[in-house]
Amino acid sequence: MKKVAELKETSTLSMLSVDMENKESGSLDVKNSVENGRPPDPADWAVTDVVNYFRTAGFEEQASAFQEQEIDGKSLLLMTRNDVLTGLALKLGPALKIYEYHVKPLQTQHLKNNSL
Repeated sequence: MKKVAELKETSTLSMLSVDMENKESGSLDVKNSVENGRPPDPADWAVTDVVNYFRTAGFEEQASAFQEQEIDGKSLLLMTRNDVLTGLALKLGPALKIYEYHVKPLQTQHLKNNSL
């Protein structure tokens, strides 16, 4: 059982390192969320899933703000640019990247997947 977990972790880490090399902007491809053990639809994410998503995306320091504000997937999908820039008390640079490269694409993808 331990070998399976180690293999899965190694596989996930190698996929992330390749993805991170390809994304200099700090963005993380949304499809990786399935491979990281989170539900595929962000609306189903718990607070810990949101926090882990941002940690995985390279925002270790900023991820704690999502934990402190108890932002789950549904809340994340409702966030506006202003919420991210001012409501989380983050530095402006990381907050802009978080919104533009993560929150906004997750919202867009969620809308595409759930529209008729």
